[in-house]
Amino acid sequence: MSNPRPATQIPQEIDKPKHFVFVLLENFTLLSFAAALESLRIANRMAERELYTWRTIGEGGDVAYSSSGTGFTLDGDLDEIGRDDVIMICSGIHVQEATTKRVLGWLRREARKGVPVAGLCTAAYTLAKAGLLDGKRATIHWENQDSFAEEFQEVELTKSVFVVDEKRMTTAGGTSSIDLMLKLIADDHDEHLANAVADQLIYSSIRTDQDTQRLSVPTRIGVRHPKLSQVIQIMEQNIEEPISPSILAKDVGMSTRQLERLFRRYLNRSPKRYYMELRLQKARNLLMQTDMSVINVALACGFASPSHFSKCYRAHYNTTPYRERGTHAARLSI
Repeated sequence: MSNPRPATQIPQEIDKPKHFVFVLLENFTLLSFAAALESLRIANRMAERELYTWRTIGEGGDVAYSSSGTGFTLDGDLDEIGRDDVIMICSGIHVQEATTKRVLGWLRREARKGVPVAGLCTAAYTLAKAGLLDGKRATIHWENQDSFAEEFQEVELTKSVFVVDEKRMTTAGGTSSIDLMLKLIADDHDEHLANAVADQLIYSSIRTDQDTQRLSVPTRIGVRHPKLSQVIQIMEQNIEEPISPSILAKDVGMSTRQLERLFRRYLNRSPKRYYMELRLQKARNLLMQTDMSVINVALACGFASPSHFSKCYRAHYNTTPYRERGTHAARLSI
């Protein structure tokens, strides 16, 4: 099949192609990596010339495995890159284990050259661990937001689909890599080319850094009731210091009894129970993704004592916080 006519004409006097270095960490998310790489490939195809080149590297320079178990033969080890290159760190599950001392040392050294560095999916953790996001805005997959916020308080964490803060870029994972790459393509060339790439990807809704990565509360819970959504948003924003149902009700202009009926009708549980589940969900994320002590996890999730936290955790998850962490650590060591 012949190529369609290019959507835009790229000047032939343009400098040499921009080179991207994809660093594949163990258990990287295949979708995030592929979405970024395909955006570059399609940009070349639509422009009918090589605007972008790339290679894949990783620790050891041999094979990197995605979280789906698919192995990718790397083009090289963590060697020196050019000053005009762009580093794209690709990560996924178990990013803490994949962020090794060697990866951090290499990343810090190369970043000192002033090269742009991006973290796809959970790789914002790697950038932050290397100190590259201090004082900057960033985003990370919503599942890792709680642990990230606790560990890297000097980073301004957002819930955006992607964030570009000077030479530091982060994405929330999944298809958000496409949104970031389309912005870079538009900045390098023009929006016509970026739109042509989006059309080839059948990507009909291009998001900006103003779009959030999670569904709205009404969409998530399957209920469109403004006051219920408002109460849940307040709950999600006040995990460390829970607010009583009476104050929550007052904040949205209803009685405590009305609030109880609202939760029972739409969510089949009391406001207190729903709030507890939110707190326990955050606690579980912190146990799995950080080295915080169980006591500090309890305090971060609004529990006054470790014993009360353990009792509530066991009632909900049928195990204790200590056993949960031990089981998780055992799985990672296999």
